[in-house]
Amino acid sequence: MSGPLILGAGGRLGRALRQLADSGAWEGGAEALWHGRQGDYAWDMLAEEAPADPRLARCRGVIVLAGRTSGDPQVLAQNAALARAALTLARREGLGPVLLLSTAAVYGGGERAWSEDDVPAPSAAYGESKLEMERAVADAPGACCLRLANVAGSDALFGAMASGPVVLDRFADGTAPQRAYIGPLTLAQTLTRLIAAPALPRVLNLAAPGTAAMDAVLREAGADWSWRPAPETALRAMRLDTGLLQGLLAPPLPEISAKALVTEARAAGWSRAA
Repeated sequence: MSGPLILGAGGRLGRALRQLADSGAWEGGAEALWHGRQGDYAWDMLAEEAPADPRLARCRGVIVLAGRTSGDPQVLAQNAALARAALTLARREGLGPVLLLSTAAVYGGGERAWSEDDVPAPSAAYGESKLEMERAVADAPGACCLRLANVAGSDALFGAMASGPVVLDRFADGTAPQRAYIGPLTLAQTLTRLIAAPALPRVLNLAAPGTAAMDAVLREAGADWSWRPAPETALRAMRLDTGLLQGLLAPPLPEISAKALVTEARAAGWSRAA
């Protein structure tokens, strides 16, 4: 059996996936080669050519978690450079496909269910940098940019629960924000399935079907939280059309649920504040 090369495994999401692999929950990660500046496969992606390593010969597929989520424009521009470095390695070693983590933030605001055919309009610098990354690799053979939803345990809501009481926006009709989500184990298993797919599109939304209400997630987690009136700038819902993804998977992914999100986040090492 061969596993993927996982580039950028030292970040929050990479650590969550490794926890799932090491515990045996993610069978597809058991044979993975994990990269970091000081990881199993050590490589400074922006400073040097990828080192030769005989273990690369057994890898099937590349999962690129490496990226910048904040910083000035020069720092965020490294997202495109990191993607190009990954593709150069994959081409040299004959690896593929290359799954590059983009973000649903490329779509910007709006409550519609965004599909891959919609014109991206990012509203923040991070989304802009990921869209530039997508454009930089648009013609690269074997590259698929995954417009990833919130990952339970690695996103802002779960981060807030891990650090203390949460204050949640409540809209005038009494509802909480709704977001596209995916659990870390579902994500890991889906990455394995996508690597094995016969063909992949250039871009692909990656989320569980439906949306999760943030208050339902907080209640399921047993978090300490309270309401506040939602400001005018608050985004009521962020939805992704997952039809293209579901068509690639058999069986398709199940509908999202707060219980599954919290359960998967805990399995990947997340815990809320006591």
